[in-house]
Amino acid sequence: MNPLLVGIGVGPGDPELVTVKATRLLAQADAVLVPATEASGDGAGRAEQIVVANCPDAKIVRVPFSMATRKGVSEERAAAWQASADAAVAEFRAGATMVAFATVGDPSVYSTFSYLCASVQELLPEVQTQVVPGITAMQALAAESRTPLVEGTETLALVPVTAGLAKLAEVCGVVDTVVAYKGGRRLPEVVGTLRALGRDAVLGVNLGLDHQEIHHLDELAEDSSAPYFSTVLAPAKRDGTTGGRL
Repeated sequence: MNPLLVGIGVGPGDPELVTVKATRLLAQADAVLVPATEASGDGAGRAEQIVVANCPDAKIVRVPFSMATRKGVSEERAAAWQASADAAVAEFRAGATMVAFATVGDPSVYSTFSYLCASVQELLPEVQTQVVPGITAMQALAAESRTPLVEGTETLALVPVTAGLAKLAEVCGVVDTVVAYKGGRRLPEVVGTLRALGRDAVLGVNLGLDHQEIHHLDELAEDSSAPYFSTVLAPAKRDGTTGGRL
C-alpha cells in the first residue's frame, strides 16, 4: 500500500465544525502537520487547536508558515512550503503510512496544501494524495449572520483583496453575491469601495471562536481594522422574498 498524504479542512474555528471523515483520518494519521505562524508563536495555532480538541492523541508536527507576506511568493513563503514538504517527507521516511496536513477552512481554497503535495511528490513520487473538504469562512459567516449566500439563479464570487480593489469593484459589478477574503489589513478601503458601489455587507472576524465578531457595513467606522482571519460578505440585492430569484 502506497503512503498517503491527506489535506484535511478543519473549518473556520469552531472545533465542532469538523466532518466525521476529517476526525477519523486525523485520528488514524501517523502524524498531523499544522501551520505555526508568527501570531501563534510558541503556542498552538488555530488549526492545531481544532485538531487537538477532536483528536487529543494526535501526533502534532508544527511547520513554520509566515503570514507577513501580503501577496506573491516571498522567500519566507517559499521556505515555509519547503519546510512543510520536508516535514512530511521526514515522517514518511521514518515509516509513516499516512501523514495529514490540517488547514483552517478548506484545503482547496487558498490553502498551501497544493504546494505541499507538489513538493512531496517530487521527492517521493509513490505518495498518493487525498483531500477532505472543510467548512469555509464564507459558509460560517453566512450561517452566523443569517445571510444566504445565493438564492435561485444568483451568482457567487470569491475575491482575494490582495488581487486589488479594482478587481473587487469589477466583480461586484457583474456578480450578485461577492465574498472578500484576505482584506483585514485593507478593511477601510474595502468598506469604502463597497459603500461607493451601494453594496450592503457583513464582516466576520474570528468566526467560530469565543471572541467572534459580526458587524454590518453601516456599523463600521471609516478607520475600522480587522485581523487576517476576516471575511466580508456582500450579498445580492434582494426584494426580501425568499426564493424570489428562482
